[in-house]
Amino acid sequence: MKPVVTRQLVHDYVTRDEEGNPSETKRALDHVDITVGEGRFVAVLGANGSGKSTLAKHLNALLLPTDGSVLVCDMDTADDQYLWEIRKSAGMVFQNPDNQIVASVVEEDVGFGPENLGVPTEEILTRVDASLRAVGMQKYRESSPNKLSGGQKQRVAIAGVLAMEPKCILLDEPTAMLDPIGRREVLETVRRLNREKGITVILITHYMEEVTEADEVIVMRHGRVAMQGTPREVFSRVEELRELRLEVPQVTELAYELSRRGVPFTGAILTPQEFVDAYLSLKPETDAENGGAGAETVSAEVGSERNESVETGSAGKPVRMQDEQPILSLRNVDYVYGAGTAFEKKALEHVNLDIFRGEYIGLIGHTGSGKSTLIQLFNGLEKPTSGTVCYEGVDIFSEKYDRRKLRSNVGLVFQYPDHQLFETTVRLDVAYGPKNQGLSGAELEERVEWALRLAGVAEELWQSAPLELSGGQKRRVAIAGVLAMKPKVLVLDEPTAGLDPCGRDEILSEVERICRETGMTVVLVSHRMEDVARFADRLIVMNDGHILQDAPPKEVFRHREELTAVGLEVPQVTAVLQMLRERGRKVPADIVTTAEAVRALM
Repeated sequence: MKPVVTRQLVHDYVTRDEEGNPSETKRALDHVDITVGEGRFVAVLGANGSGKSTLAKHLNALLLPTDGSVLVCDMDTADDQYLWEIRKSAGMVFQNPDNQIVASVVEEDVGFGPENLGVPTEEILTRVDASLRAVGMQKYRESSPNKLSGGQKQRVAIAGVLAMEPKCILLDEPTAMLDPIGRREVLETVRRLNREKGITVILITHYMEEVTEADEVIVMRHGRVAMQGTPREVFSRVEELRELRLEVPQVTELAYELSRRGVPFTGAILTPQEFVDAYLSLKPETDAENGGAGAETVSAEVGSERNESVETGSAGKPVRMQDEQPILSLRNVDYVYGAGTAFEKKALEHVNLDIFRGEYIGLIGHTGSGKSTLIQLFNGLEKPTSGTVCYEGVDIFSEKYDRRKLRSNVGLVFQYPDHQLFETTVRLDVAYGPKNQGLSGAELEERVEWALRLAGVAEELWQSAPLELSGGQKRRVAIAGVLAMKPKVLVLDEPTAGLDPCGRDEILSEVERICRETGMTVVLVSHRMEDVARFADRLIVMNDGHILQDAPPKEVFRHREELTAVGLEVPQVTAVLQMLRERGRKVPADIVTTAEAVRALM
């Protein structure tokens, strides 16, 4: 029995006009043939719009073929009599956990699936305990899912599928909202189920390091299979992957770039430990003695390139006078959810923070550390339980303060773009903010098109319904809608979740350019350490409602053990350099980008 077989699978999305007549057809899957053997771990990669999520929805009959066929455990998805058995056999975890959380208490939600399968009560309790433990959510078992952060909700959704113990688990970007340690724990759980219980796993992801232990990698492009093989085979084709808007793990890229410069790595390197072992065997210690000689030069060059349009200080931050007023200031801020109820939870405690014009700030922390609560105070979406929040020196919760105007100046892009998309077309959605600012006519149209192009929204999508777009496309539209208002402060809450690597870099690079050229302040909330290391001038590390660290990335990422203890990691290349130091090599400890690491290790 093969858990999944697709034969010449075709899927067309049909757009209909107001009268219900077909007006446009878009082919999402184009004659796809895939066979997944029992107990296999298969990863599916591809740029946004390549057909990955459409394929996943076919594998448990959420969609039916336009042409061709899909067999799940030898059952044809087009045959209605098998529908229930197919969905028992293939459990799916979606990108957005809100799509599958149904109960008002976490443990009840996790038990919902097995209860519907007729599992005995005692067995349900055992499965709920095991599943919550597997995703690190035991202490939240009696909480309301609505009170959880986005990442915590995702863990609950994964636990709910794990509790059903399906023959095949389909995971569509399941870790996009998890912190690095949480992401690793969830994947280790899935791999253990695959290895010990023989559950077939099909993982769709944009995190390349998540697929290094897969049995097979399938790369999609324009609805077709563009590449297929083991992780080592696929990741050895670096240039081809780049052409497909993808990347390789950071440590694989480091080895590739060094090999281009004469260090004779053979094949694709997939993990930091593998890199360290290979490098030590290839580079005699005498050659490594000068390994760190060029690192400071590289670091300075990178800082100069990134900040060429803004006068900068030694840390890469925009220079400011000592008496310059912060654009945002928090003093002794506490925030309590559900005060006086059974769900009371302190999300922020005694937070003091100043943010200045033109800074590019990375805000990081474990899932539930208080990041999302903090940024919702910046434009008055939430009011602190105690303490003050000031914008340009004025308390935003003082009497008669115009918080509506504040939200034009402090723009927030939410974790889930569905929460801020509501118009009938993309163009109208992006126009909503600047129109309320008073723009009209040619000026409004010019602003809208500027924002859409800046966010990388393809012109053919401008008249589409926003909520019918893919997850990555929705995110671009949400970002365009905020950029269109030209805020003084742009707050991005996990803005690149669901975007392919090329799209992620395009948006973050454009946001950085605007920051440097216009003096706009940027606050980037992210679980991707590589992103904040590359773009941020300053990192704020949150832990259990407190600010744990506030320093430049190089300083923060020196403390690998401290970050690991609070659910975070350092970039892969930083880990590699620190591991080499532990093995006695004289290399820098504060390398945070691949470009710096290449220079330091030559």
